[in-house]
Amino acid sequence: MKITIITVAFNAASTIAETLDSVAAQTYPDVEHIVVDGASADATLEVVERHGKHVARLISEPDRGIYDAMNKGLRLASGEVIGFLNADDAYADHEVLERVAAAMKRDQLDALFGDAEFFSPDRPDWPVRRYRSHYFCPDRIAWGWMPAHPTLFLRRQLFERFGMFRTDYRIAGDFELVARMFHTGTLRYRHLPEILVRMRIGGISTGGWRNTLLLNREVLRACRENGIKTNLLKILSKYPAKLLELLRR
Repeated sequence: MKITIITVAFNAASTIAETLDSVAAQTYPDVEHIVVDGASADATLEVVERHGKHVARLISEPDRGIYDAMNKGLRLASGEVIGFLNADDAYADHEVLERVAAAMKRDQLDALFGDAEFFSPDRPDWPVRRYRSHYFCPDRIAWGWMPAHPTLFLRRQLFERFGMFRTDYRIAGDFELVARMFHTGTLRYRHLPEILVRMRIGGISTGGWRNTLLLNREVLRACRENGIKTNLLKILSKYPAKLLELLRR
């Protein structure tokens, strides 16, 4: 079973080497790594050339945002299972994809996800939060819950069935995709209760209160457009549990 990992990058020269090395170090043998660069103006491509000997496909051209870039990667992907690893994230250890593949094969899963650990770029050995994806189930989409996206692995046939990312979302296109797929209640899925990915804080979804406001507006919109009854108070009610993630890291 081939696993395709898609990494979207833009001006990521300072972080993408760790991401590339993380994928290259995986013990699982059948991995296709695709890097989609948005015409970076820094040394991102030079770093990929040095650290990306294992990269199967690299494209670098302007795009219309992160979800447009992810869709480009999806069109190139040949793996049976697809995951996304951001250009400032890394897998927690060398055997993550080995465990993902074993679970998906054994249980004939459509989707699998785990937890993510956030850390400060200034103190990479000091985690500040654990995103616990076990909170997610289809019934909780109306409350704004979704698995940590870099830990989510999906069968490629799901994209063929439900479509790719919508590019008219700026920050919650991954949530909208999850809502569209999981709300049907037809997916066989499992949560692995372990950290699969380590993420730097400061990404687009953790980049301050303005992004948080935009995120929640788009989550509300995604629910309504997929026929999921909700309201803003429901969506905001998840934040006490998220605060506990900071205390229970």
